[in-house]
Amino acid sequence: MVLTSYHVMKRMSQRDLARMLGVNASTISRALKGENGVSADLRQKILQLAEEHGYRPNPFAMSLRYDTTRTIGVIVPDLAFSHFAHIVKHIEAEARKAGYMCIISDSNEHYETEVACVELLENLHVDGIIMCLSQETVDLSHLTRLKEAHIPVTLFDRTAEVDFPSVTINDIATAKQMTLHLIDGGARNIAFLGGPNHMKQTADRKHGYLEALRERGLPIRKELVRCTYATFNSGLSDTIDLLNLPKPPDAILATYGLLVGSAFQAILSRGLRIPEDIAIAGYVSDWVSEMNRPRVTFIKQNLREIGRQAFRMLYDQMEGGTSVQQLIINAHLEIRDSTRKI
Repeated sequence: MVLTSYHVMKRMSQRDLARMLGVNASTISRALKGENGVSADLRQKILQLAEEHGYRPNPFAMSLRYDTTRTIGVIVPDLAFSHFAHIVKHIEAEARKAGYMCIISDSNEHYETEVACVELLENLHVDGIIMCLSQETVDLSHLTRLKEAHIPVTLFDRTAEVDFPSVTINDIATAKQMTLHLIDGGARNIAFLGGPNHMKQTADRKHGYLEALRERGLPIRKELVRCTYATFNSGLSDTIDLLNLPKPPDAILATYGLLVGSAFQAILSRGLRIPEDIAIAGYVSDWVSEMNRPRVTFIKQNLREIGRQAFRMLYDQMEGGTSVQQLIINAHLEIRDSTRKI
């Protein structure tokens, strides 16, 4: 057996340079910044030594000195989900333009993990936090603590009845528009697949769905409304239960991408045709719609604008702004092949 040893090089610091030259670290700092109080000869020696040893300033340590880290935290429920990944991409692009770095955390749709993410970001002294709440989040004490600590926060996508700036889409209007489209295509028994009832996003989308039924004089069948913790398996189970009803749905409105996918699988596993036997529409991204056959009728969201506005609202707070704005970005229905044409 051959044992291989290796030496891990330590990053050169200003203290290391000071020790090598026998001067104070403050002298090194002044020389590197080009400040007065250092002779020309000594400044030259310091710059030469710094170059020879590959010295690079530590922006994180420097920013701590001025009580700012130039970093923000971003917490999402599931980074593997393309919806959140695209929003994070645009948040990061805006942050970079403003000279900020992002620390991305994934709550994995669990409340305790979300709280741990918040605590970690607090300990890292981030300048602000952008977050989308997990499906489990009911207790908002961790958000209250951030407010009391004067840490700027912006919520997006899923929000709560709290006094924080937020960026969402027009959930009530889009759910109503989608339900009316299904009705106009001939559907009379439309099922609603949603997330937990305590989530404002679920409540708003259900509100739009119910408004459309009332507007067209259709009865509200409670057995067609399923609001549970949204996972692929829960969507599969709920859709199978719906299809087993004595009077099954002739259309499904699915409020999350995972629920669209699981409803699709359940319907096709029964040998049913989409949209001839049952229509389906939901909240998915463009590319997910295009991947399915038939292509899914969906609500098109401006993810770039959601990410951009989320950062701008946080940046305004970090710059001393005190306004609390609940921004709604319009989304709209894109009709594809999974619903009957009017």
